[in-house]
Amino acid sequence: HVQLVESGGDSVQAGGSLRLSCAASRYMYDNGCMAWFHQAPGKDHELVARIDRAGTTWYRDSVKDRFTISKDNAKNTLYLQMNSLKSEDTAMYYCAARPCWLTNYSYWGQGTQVTVS
Repeated sequence: HVQLVESGGDSVQAGGSLRLSCAASRYMYDNGCMAWFHQAPGKDHELVARIDRAGTTWYRDSVKDRFTISKDNAKNTLYLQMNSLKSEDTAMYYCAARPCWLTNYSYWGQGTQVTVS
């Protein structure tokens, strides 16, 4: 059973920082490719950042040099460090995972809200 549980969302002022966490089941953490998506009201899910088993990362242009995706192997936890937050970062943030040999992310957390004012 794959379980993803996010935490860390909050309301912050522009320019502030937040760190989102995603606790994952051991199997998916070890074997999966993981990512953070966000969804603003009225918009589709957008891929924010992803990390593969080798630690290779990718970021969407709007968050490059501000967000960092990372993994803590000892805690089976995925993180998203968000710095220099902007109002346009306001969204529900979701942790997602997939077996790396598949294209679509099939496992999702419940989401954590980030509001930047």
